[in-house]
Order: sequence, then structure tokens, then C-alpha cells
Amino acid sequence: MSDTAILINTAVAVLATVLLIVKFKVNPVIGLVLGSLYLGLSTGLGITKTVETITQGFGDIMVEVGLLIAFGVLMGAILNEVGAIRRLVERLLSVFGPKFLPYSMAVAMSTVLQSIFVDVLLVISAPLARRMAPKIGPLGTARLATAMAISLECGIIFMVPGVGALALAGVLEVPLGTMLICGLIVVVPTVLLAIMIMSFLFRRGFWKPERDEQNIFDEEDYPQASLRNTAGTKTQNDADEAQSEPGAVKLAVDPQAKREAPLWVLFAPLLLSLILIAVGAVTEIAKIHNGVLELLGNPVVALLIGLIGTTIVGRRTLGQKGLDEAITTGFKDSGQILLLTGAGGSLAATVAAAGLGDILGGFFSASAVAPLVVVWVIAAVLHIAVGSVTLSAITAAGMLAPIAPALGLDPVLIALAAGAGSLFMIHVTSNTFWLLQSLLGQTMRGALKSVSVGVSVASVIALGMVLTLSIFI
Repeated sequence: MSDTAILINTAVAVLATVLLIVKFKVNPVIGLVLGSLYLGLSTGLGITKTVETITQGFGDIMVEVGLLIAFGVLMGAILNEVGAIRRLVERLLSVFGPKFLPYSMAVAMSTVLQSIFVDVLLVISAPLARRMAPKIGPLGTARLATAMAISLECGIIFMVPGVGALALAGVLEVPLGTMLICGLIVVVPTVLLAIMIMSFLFRRGFWKPERDEQNIFDEEDYPQASLRNTAGTKTQNDADEAQSEPGAVKLAVDPQAKREAPLWVLFAPLLLSLILIAVGAVTEIAKIHNGVLELLGNPVVALLIGLIGTTIVGRRTLGQKGLDEAITTGFKDSGQILLLTGAGGSLAATVAAAGLGDILGGFFSASAVAPLVVVWVIAAVLHIAVGSVTLSAITAAGMLAPIAPALGLDPVLIALAAGAGSLFMIHVTSNTFWLLQSLLGQTMRGALKSVSVGVSVASVIALGMVLTLSIFI
């Protein structure tokens, strides 16, 4: 088949997948598999080869990240149930003060809290942000809303164990330790610089409290009101499910119902896991061969150690019944994440099998800049259409992954560039947009500023960070 035909069929497959999801409200998993089927059959792979590629793509990414996602989400569910988020934010306020709360809170949410399912993290932390906003000043709502939007979206796509970062690492076969270190290098300055730029714009009149903020519910009614947007209608189903989580309401209404362990004890197992993964990556790069370090630094073993430690802490804090409820919630959350990640891997595998990588490879020079910018643009366009950060990042990365070896381009750069592009222009197709708009008392106009503009600024900054990183790796 000619190169032109392959390009056209690939474009049709991606556009058809987008239309199925957006226009016809087909479940994203089904839409991705249907798009993969069309692409394989239309590019001459044949029935048997197409089905084998789809199933192998699903299986390969599950081999890479299946257990990692499950372990990470289970840890997050337990941390959510024991009230770790509330206590961490209160500690940040006491240590850094109101002036630097947006920065300290954003760094924490984009790094150590990424094991917590994003909607649950948002629903739990939003009441804390609303209560603390007046302490920051007249622009408190704007600054905290922007900080939360930027940190949540950047963290999920850049920072291990965020599900987006795990999925990208799986699709591109990036060692998880490498993804952790490079993602950390990108996410922290991106979050800080984006918040700084938005704060500057807010102080120059970009935010108008009388038009961008609203008080739609009383503080004591907050958990119930948070299920509805400004029009009085329910947000998307994920919002309802996130708010209905056992830990979500209990933390907001009765945080003292649990026996509280020291904060450092709650987070010690998760931090130990991340340190072990990073140590494993460093020893691999330095070519240090030590059996113990290789075992403990293996991402699956490291996260398993973290999960065991978190489970022990959770049992002592919650009791066996509370721990079982938290784990049940974690299994529920991880199931949908695993299916979406696997289906994205199927599409990426089919794109590679169709030969798109060889074709695109001829369009670029040996410079890493052009393909990284292209993958950013593809992810940005897909995100604007579909509204899913993870889905758009996986699809864009899968399309350009095959050209990495020919250009001598490290796959982690493609993963980070795809992640950066998937953050561009979060708007009304995104569930996170509506949650931030309603939970933080913003008008539609305010949410477009704090969420859409704020995260887009972070997207552009992240691309610059990735291009800079490409000079060194």
C-alpha cells in the first residue's frame, strides 16, 4: 500500500475514533478498539494480523503498567480514606504560610499525591481550597483554582505514579525510573512557572471577582452542593462517582472519625517506593550491578513494598473494615483506568504495525525538535476534540513512537512531549473543567481563565522544558 493511503487511513481512523467518542457518545474503550480495527483492515494487515495486533498491544501495555497502575491506585485509595490530603494541605499552610500556599500545594498535588484518583483528589481538596482562599487575599480563589488545575493535570501526565505517566511509559516502553526522574524534572518547574505567570496576570486585572466568582452554596452544605454545576444540573458521571466515594464525604464532614497516624507515617511507604524506583534508575544508568538494588528498584517490587506499608498503616488507622472499603474503591477506580490504558495501547500498536512510523521518519531531520513539536501539536488537537488528557497523550505518542529509533530520539522525550500537548486548552469537554468550576465557586468565565488558560500556559512551558531536556538526553 502507498504511503499516501496509509496516511489517509490513519487520519480517518483517528478522526473516526474522535467522532465516535464525542459525537455519538461511544465509550472511549470501544471507540479505540473500533478505530484500531478499521486501521488494521484498511492498511492491509488482514483480519488475523489486525486482531492479533490489537490484543497484543493491549497485553503488552498491561505487562508494562498493569500492576503498577493497580498498586498506585490502591495506595491512593487508602491515603484518601485516612485523611492524608486534608492534613498535608493544613501542614503546608502552617509551614509556608498563605502567600506561598498555591505553590506548595501545587507541588504536593503534582508529585506525592498522584497515586490518588484525580476526581477523588479534586473533590477532597476543593473544600480545603475554598476555606483557605480568603487567607491568601482578594485573588485567593483565582490563585488556588489555577494552582489546583495546573497541578492535577500536570501531575497525572508527567509524574509517576500518575496514571497518564504510567500509560505513556507503557506505550513507549520507557523504564519507569527514567519516566519518574525526567517527569519530576519537567513537572516541578512547569507548575511553579505557570502559577507565577497566572498570578502576575491576575494582579494585572485578568481576574474580575465580581464576574469570575460566585457563591452558590454554604460551607456546611458543601459536599452535597459540589455535585452540581452552576446551572443546577449534574456534572458528568465521574463527578457523581467520585463524590459518592466513602472517604470523600467522611473527610469533608467528619475528619475526626478516624484515628490519625503521624503525617510522615502516612506518606512514608509511598515516598519509599518512589525513592527505590529512582535508585533503580540511577544504578541502571551508572551500570551498577547489585542484586538487592535491582530487586528493590524494580518498579513492581517498589510499588508493592509501598502498598504493603500503606496497607499496614491503613489497617492501624482505619481498622480492617475501613481498609477493606478503601481497597474496594481502589479496585473500582483502577478497572476503568486499566481498560482505557490498554485500549490506547491497542491503537498505538496498530498504528505502528501499519507502518506510519517509517513514513513519518522520512519527514524529519536528525534534529529532535521537529518530531517533539509535532507530537505536542497532535496531542493538543486530539485533546481539544476528545477532552481526555490520557487518551490524547497515548494516541499521539503511539503515532510517533516508531520514528524514535531512526532519529536516535529517547522515547521518554516523546512521552513528555505528548503529555505536554495533551494539556493544551482544557475546556467544556473535560470533566475536570466542570469539577473545578463548580467545586471552587467559579463562573464559566472564571473557569475558562483559571483552567483553560492556566493549564494551556503550563502546556507551553512544559514543551519548552522537554525541548531543553532533549539537549541533554
